[in-house]
Amino acid sequence: MGKQPSNAGPHGVVVIDKPAGWTSHDVVAKSRGVLGTRKVGHSGTLDPDATGVLVLGVGRATRLLRFLTELPKSYDGEIVLGVQTSTLDAAGDITATHDMTSVTAGQVAAVAGELTGNLMQIPPMVSAIKIDGKRLHELAREGKEIERPPRPVHVSRFDIEPVEGEPLVYACQVDCSSGTYIRSLAADLGTMLGGGAHLRSLRRTSVGGFGLDQAGAIETPTLLPIGAAVGHLEATIVADDKAVAVGHGRVLPLTELGISGRGPWAVFDDWGELLAVYEPHKHGAKPTVVISR
Repeated sequence: MGKQPSNAGPHGVVVIDKPAGWTSHDVVAKSRGVLGTRKVGHSGTLDPDATGVLVLGVGRATRLLRFLTELPKSYDGEIVLGVQTSTLDAAGDITATHDMTSVTAGQVAAVAGELTGNLMQIPPMVSAIKIDGKRLHELAREGKEIERPPRPVHVSRFDIEPVEGEPLVYACQVDCSSGTYIRSLAADLGTMLGGGAHLRSLRRTSVGGFGLDQAGAIETPTLLPIGAAVGHLEATIVADDKAVAVGHGRVLPLTELGISGRGPWAVFDDWGELLAVYEPHKHGAKPTVVISR
């Protein structure tokens, strides 16, 4: 069998509503079979027990996943006060319990307010972060716990209210930067209230402009155009003569691309097809990714 042409197969973006019990890798592996291509990747890990929006790049769009990884995210969750776990969520073993029946909804809301804005957050041991070349969850499985340096994150919204009929359970809505762990947010909330807490459930409702209204089942994916991967970037359209230069990956003056500012910029042709993503270079711009036509 001859070599498959580079432009063969599906190319674009797929938004999956990830079910509970699936890892992000499981979704990618299944999607490869459903879509008929090995070239599938995801833009950011979602915990196995969590559900909701998982954005996949397919074919040539896998080269654009770097522009999706840093998009802000939104979540709905439930936090249980009084119980700490080894994983900071309901999947872990109980490590401590606290009597927090005297904590009021007003106190919870006040502390949630303190956990908004720019924060330094210590990631959980059970996570995909690598330290010295090894993922933290692998070390955790070996019974090891190591010091994790805090990382800067931003929480723009942390709304929280009691769940009716469950006095120690609070529903939360969080808007945050990429890299924020809602499990850690829940644990920090409990600690700051003088006890402990864990995350009982989590559903990601959006990644950037991709929401649950676009998300489908793994078995019946909807393929969005490649350009959807960079819909949040400043866009410019070039005529045919410039499209050839862009397709060859040439460094070009900003004026020739019709762009300004700090970039990066998504460059499209007259037909609305994504040609490349350009970034600043000296006094002009150079392509970071060129999409084969």
